[in-house]
This record gives sequence, C-alpha cells and structure tokens, in this order.
Amino acid sequence: MFYLERYEEWVRELDDKDPLKKELLDIKNDDKDIEDRFYKDLSFGTAGLRGKVGAGTNRMNLYTVGKATQGIADYIVGYGKEAMEKGVVIAHDPRHFSREFSELAAGIFAANGIKAYTFPALRPTPELAYMVRRLGTKAGINITASHNPKEYNGYKAYWEDGCQVSSGVADGMTEKINAVDIWKGIKRSDYEEGVKSGKIVVLDEKYDREYLDKIEAMAIHEGDELDLSIPLVYTPLNGCGSIPFRQMLKDRGFNNWKIVPEQENPDPDFTTVGYPNPEDPKAFRLSEEYGRKFGAELLMATDPDADRFAIEIRDDNGNYIPLNGNQTGYLLVNYVLEGHKDAGTLPAKGAMVKSIVTSDLSTIMAKAYGVEMFETLTGFKNICGKIPYLHDNGYTYLFGYEESVGYAACEDIRDKDGISAGMLVAEAAAYYRKQGKTLWDVLQDIYAKYGYFAEDEPNIILEGIEGAERIGRMMKWFRDNIPSSVAGAKVDKVIDYINGYEDIPPQNAIRIFLDNGSSFSIRPSGTEPKIKFYFYSNSDSREAALALNAKIKEEILALINSVK
Repeated sequence: MFYLERYEEWVRELDDKDPLKKELLDIKNDDKDIEDRFYKDLSFGTAGLRGKVGAGTNRMNLYTVGKATQGIADYIVGYGKEAMEKGVVIAHDPRHFSREFSELAAGIFAANGIKAYTFPALRPTPELAYMVRRLGTKAGINITASHNPKEYNGYKAYWEDGCQVSSGVADGMTEKINAVDIWKGIKRSDYEEGVKSGKIVVLDEKYDREYLDKIEAMAIHEGDELDLSIPLVYTPLNGCGSIPFRQMLKDRGFNNWKIVPEQENPDPDFTTVGYPNPEDPKAFRLSEEYGRKFGAELLMATDPDADRFAIEIRDDNGNYIPLNGNQTGYLLVNYVLEGHKDAGTLPAKGAMVKSIVTSDLSTIMAKAYGVEMFETLTGFKNICGKIPYLHDNGYTYLFGYEESVGYAACEDIRDKDGISAGMLVAEAAAYYRKQGKTLWDVLQDIYAKYGYFAEDEPNIILEGIEGAERIGRMMKWFRDNIPSSVAGAKVDKVIDYINGYEDIPPQNAIRIFLDNGSSFSIRPSGTEPKIKFYFYSNSDSREAALALNAKIKEEILALINSVK
C-alpha cells in the first residue's frame, strides 16, 4: 500500500536522533494511524496549510513546512530579482513549533536569495497582512492554526496585495511545492546567521505602532461623545491579541477594563480554554466569571492569532448573551453607517462586502443608507480582495465581514482583524452608554427596524480519510436530492456555486432560498474537517424566527446525517 511505502521511506530517511523518527517507530503496529499520516500530502491551497503537528506527509512538521516554503521560494524566484529583493515578511502565533517553523521559513527564503522580514515575537495575523503592503514585500507567511485545537498548526500565505493568496497564485505555488524533493531539494540556512548577515531583518516596534495607528484612525466617535468608564472584560485566549488590544484600549482612553489573567499570556496548550474559538460560548467561561465580579457590560475575545473577534453582551435581565458573528456584524454595520451619516461623511458611492453565507439583514441595513452590499465567496482573500474592484469603480469601502466572527474595518489591513473590530465594538458600547443605551438595546432596535432575523451556523465534524469521504458523499447526495420543500415552505431558488455563479468564482457550496424568506447554505470547510451549515429565517418576532429556523435546521440535518 502506498501509505506504507511512504511510512517506510520516512523511517529510513529520518535521522535516528530526530524525535519524529521515534514517533513513527512507536506507531509501527498501528495501521490506521500510519494511513492517516501518509495517505496524502498536507494540501496547500488558498488557505495555505493546516493540520495536526507530528510526523508524516499529512502533518505539520519541519519537513512539510520546509517543502512548502521551498516551493514558494521557487515560485518567487520565478518572478525575478526584483521580487526576491522585495522579499517575504513572516509572523507566527503562540502554538507549539510556531517559532521554529517561522525561523525555518526565514532561513529557507534567505538561502534562496530572498529577503526575509521577521518579528521578534508573536504578532497578530492582521498585522502580518498589513505589513505585506506596508513593506512592499512580494509575499507574507504566517505560522498559525487560528482557532483550531492545540494539536494543530498551520501556514497562511499572502501575496503582494496583502490578501491571502488567490486560487491562481496558490495553484502556481502548489506546482512548485509538489516538485520539491522533501529530503534533498530544500535549501536551508541558519536563522541567526541570516540575521547577522542582514539577509533576515527583524522588525522593530515602530511597525507595531503604525499598525495600531491605522486601527485607531478608524474611530467614529471620540472624547466626550463616549462614556470611557464603561466596564469591559477582554480575553486574548492566550494568543497574539494581548499586547495590541490592551494598548488600543489605553490609547483610546478606556479606563475601566479587565483582562482575564489566566488567559493573558501565551499558552500553546490553551489550558484554561480547551478549544480556543471565540465563536464557541464555552471560550467565555472565565470571562463571564470575571465579568460578574467586575460588573462588566461587555465581554470581548480574540482567537489565538487575533484575527477573529466575538462578544457577549448583557440583556435586560443582566445575563450575558453570546452573540453570533452575524449579530455582532449587525451592530458594527449599524454603527459604521449611522456614524458616517451623523457625521456627514457617508460617501455617495459607499460599499460594504459580505460572504455568500452571511445573513442578508446587513444588506437590508446597507440599502436603507444608500450603501451597496457586495457578496463574495467565504474568506477574506475574497472579501478584502474586492477592494481594488471597488476603487476602480468609484466606490468607497466602508466595511467587510462574514458570519464566522471575522470583520475588516480598515482597507489598509486586507484581512479580518480582531483588534480593529474590538475597538469599534468597545467604542460603540461607550457611545450608546452615553445615550443611556446598551448594545442589547441597539440590537433589539435593529430587529424592530429592519426585521426579526434568526441565525444558526451548526457544523458536523468528520475527521480523517473516512470523514473527508463522507463529507464528499453528503455534498453529492444533497446536490442530487435537493428537496422541493422544507419545513412547509417551497424551495424558491437554488444556487450551486460548484461551477461559479455570475461574477462569483467556483466553490463547493449550495445555497437554497425558500418562499417564506428563509434561506440556508451548505459547504465543506476549507481549513477544518467539517461540513458547515448556515440557516437564516425572519418573521414578525425574534421568537417566531428562531422557531422557524429550528424547524428548517432539524429537517435538513436529518437528511444530511442519513448519508453514511
């Protein structure tokens, strides 16, 4: 079997002192584990690499990271001397081996004659995205697995536009990566020697300041317009957000906030969090404890690489209510639109961008202000990738987001950014508090004005080769068996993005619209072993919308789960 041949090759080629060899020898009698590690190469795409850390071709380790980096180096060399001199900027998160992988990548680029920029310590993903355009590099690399469990690490690749690589660039990189001999084809140089020689440049703190200045320039209200004594709690979930988020709050004058101490500093095991995803309300357990002691009105969290941002707000009864990504998006869209209108700065051709699987309530809101909402595929390479088109067609970019707690407020940062989203939400909370309102009040006002919507984004996790195959069967079965009605409502329209739709490129996603105004979408995740669902309904009350949405979800998940 092919995977056994690969396993034997790795055991043969690895040095006896390499801990990866011992790891492989320890599983020599576990055929299933061997198959999972070697049945494929860790796939490189527009989301880069992501996988469990360990030995094998389907794992994140010094060899698979080295192979990917050498392939990208070969791709950049193909653009010539100017591209090589522009170089690559590299960042990393707090995960196991993130620093080692980032130094390995810098050494490989340097050995290939490509200038490399690194940071002295961990930095947020959005800062890395900003630095690509700020430094004028040809590419950027961030070693991070975002919000995945502690067993994972990843490798995000950015191109010169500051966005994660497009499919065309990813395809070109993949071709070069596949041609690299993992044992003999990687040029390496020592990281410290590269720094001493000037081939690797360690960036100083002035660039951190520039990044924060860009974010703080997005302020809509300031000074006496805000109640800066609003009690806040923030957690970086042991990740990159801790230092910049705290500095942002201080810079903006907030004077009554707490950080969760157990989650303030980097911890690659996420000991007090478990699954460090701020989308999951369980990640707010400690924040809620401190919030109740402190009387906090708003709880905020960023994920380990600080690109995602989520909140919990207090309702009328004083309970902390976790908001999903759509709901936080409603608050931000409303705040940006309302703020610009009140200030007289709403542009004649304003534009916002959301993903195809994000609620349409924000589109209704934008239209009410004369702002056009554009749709793209999921991912901020697509959302922020729309910015050049908007500029070319006379639009002013105001905001972009998607339901998975990702928000892009600053067009100079071409990725989702938890620090800027956090600033705007904290600012909004302080602004409305000055007016005697809470964010909960504002959310209820939005529903009353634009429609009572319900949102639900469940997923089914299916790991390993069997899981990937079952997800494939689920998508195929649903395409072949799209129901004519769901929960008593007729299917009014079907959009299958597998071959693209209008100006939207192909993606393995299906979107269904019902004649009662509800809709739902299905797609496999591009970065995790799961199939994702997005259910949206609206009715004459929030309760009625939630009940309708629950019926639709129940029916569709029952159909999907029947596929074995």
